[in-house]
Amino acid sequence: MAKCDICGKGVHFGNAVSHSHRRSNKIWKSNIKSVRVKTAGGAQTMHVCTSCLRSGKVERA
Repeated sequence: MAKCDICGKGVHFGNAVSHSHRRSNKIWKSNIKSVRVKTAGGAQTMHVCTSCLRSGKVERA
């Protein structure tokens, strides 16, 4: 699973707890997109999470 190249956000782990409180492993995957981004050396493809895209931390090419 890819990580965000801007903030480092990736997969989160925890427990899925049922109504009877039985626990099983759970994975939450981040919403990460492959985006063309403007950089100093020109445009390049990066993995960026949607929260970084919405906040304007990257400028799309």
